[in-house]
Amino acid sequence: MQFSRRSLLAAIAMASCLIAFHSSRAQGYPVQPVRVLVPYVPGGLPDTVARIVAQKLTESLGQSFLVDNKPGAGGAVAALTLAHAPADGYTLMVTDGSMLAIQKFVNAKPVFDAEKDFAPVSLIGIAPLYLAVNANLKVNNLDDLIALARAKPGMLSYGSSGIGSVHHLTAEAMNAALGVNIRHIPYRGSGQSVPAMIGGQVDMIFASPPALMGFVLNGRAKLMAINAARRSPQTPTIPALAEKIPGFDFAFNVVMLAKPGIPASVVAKINAEVTKIVKMPEVVEQLQKAGVDPVGASVQQTETALHLESKRIGDAARLANLKPE
Repeated sequence: MQFSRRSLLAAIAMASCLIAFHSSRAQGYPVQPVRVLVPYVPGGLPDTVARIVAQKLTESLGQSFLVDNKPGAGGAVAALTLAHAPADGYTLMVTDGSMLAIQKFVNAKPVFDAEKDFAPVSLIGIAPLYLAVNANLKVNNLDDLIALARAKPGMLSYGSSGIGSVHHLTAEAMNAALGVNIRHIPYRGSGQSVPAMIGGQVDMIFASPPALMGFVLNGRAKLMAINAARRSPQTPTIPALAEKIPGFDFAFNVVMLAKPGIPASVVAKINAEVTKIVKMPEVVEQLQKAGVDPVGASVQQTETALHLESKRIGDAARLANLKPE
């Protein structure tokens, strides 16, 4: 088939118009409401963070940023929703880095590749988990707990939010690094594991601050450590496990992601806004109350943080002898 010179020029002109249209649309972003996917039910940590940030983005950018919860299949439902959306910045996702990293270690046929199928937008914050013990356990600090675990191999137990959860992997990495044997009892989420620890069915758990602090304040649980590289500003007297295990860090990243191919100008605009938002005093207070240490980082720093988190999760998954199913 041959085209006349006139039709060829018309096609070029049309293509130029489309490029100009998409370019101007990106520069004016956002010109319509933005959907913010969360791969969990309402009320969880990523959902709370997403709602805090979405509200501030709505205020600062003049368009609605609407949180859309898409739980299921270990994050796959939300991931596939993002994968089938246009790469224009009008569908984003807020999640934790551990959800992204663990897929290939627990699923024989993972439905997404964390490093290829998502574009990092912003590292919103870091969420450490706290190692807490039942108040009746005869320990007062991390040194006491380590000594007890070494003296009674296999006698102590920990609860987790399920096999392959960051709670499980953190504990197994701790076991290996300290040379102790604390037995794993899996539960279906912290809604079960925390009451099990309080009730004495297990001796200890890793859990988020909001799930634990009420029990700590009323004397039914004691905090031993956090699973991060350094102490949290929120609890400066609680040691980081890295103080006993050099390099130990299983605090998870809370990130905003987009679909690959999103215009760079849109990524830059969202990143700049989120970075400003997480430094606002009222947002800092809200995030800290939710158990998140605010960060705000460049796209490159976000990508690096996710890569390092994936490596840590992979190492822990091998220690826990996880088999894809």
